[in-house]
Amino acid sequence: MFDLLAISDDDLNMDAASLREIQRPIKDVYRDDPSQALVVLRAQGTVGEGVTCSVTTGQAVARAGLHPASGGDGASLCSGDMLLEALVACAGVTLAAVSTALAIELRSGDVTAEGDLDFRGTLGVDRDVPVGFRSVRLAFELDTDASDDEVDKLIALTERYCVVYQTIMGGTAVEVSHTRLAH
Repeated sequence: MFDLLAISDDDLNMDAASLREIQRPIKDVYRDDPSQALVVLRAQGTVGEGVTCSVTTGQAVARAGLHPASGGDGASLCSGDMLLEALVACAGVTLAAVSTALAIELRSGDVTAEGDLDFRGTLGVDRDVPVGFRSVRLAFELDTDASDDEVDKLIALTERYCVVYQTIMGGTAVEVSHTRLAH
């Protein structure tokens, strides 16, 4: 298919023409054979000591555990934080790609996600309290000379093409299965 690892650090400072050049053959393949665009991404974790789960990432192993508000000691990552981090990462990469494609110069850009959780739901203290984020706020702080209309378009396209944002907003169905290991 494509060697995505062939993208170098020089590609991080690309212009719109360079981005189109990199993406053109990929888009052509997807137009000619839509099945090539269907990619299965996978994450795997192993339940560990205490109340933890080690997740293998592309670069390291991340150990997730309970948030201090639910009894954790703060030594492990909180999966809620990891969800917000995934949103920030995806939105930031998408923003950078869209700004490049639109030739909107960003001197800098910060992306922040905040989410409100009521741990009474997670801990089963109150069955009427939902488990999960009540709300999530995604904010961009941009240093650019772009017009208000250009920034509005940049943010709208970032929302449209950000995989994590769209997944959260769409309430994607999740299938759950299990296998019992025989002893």
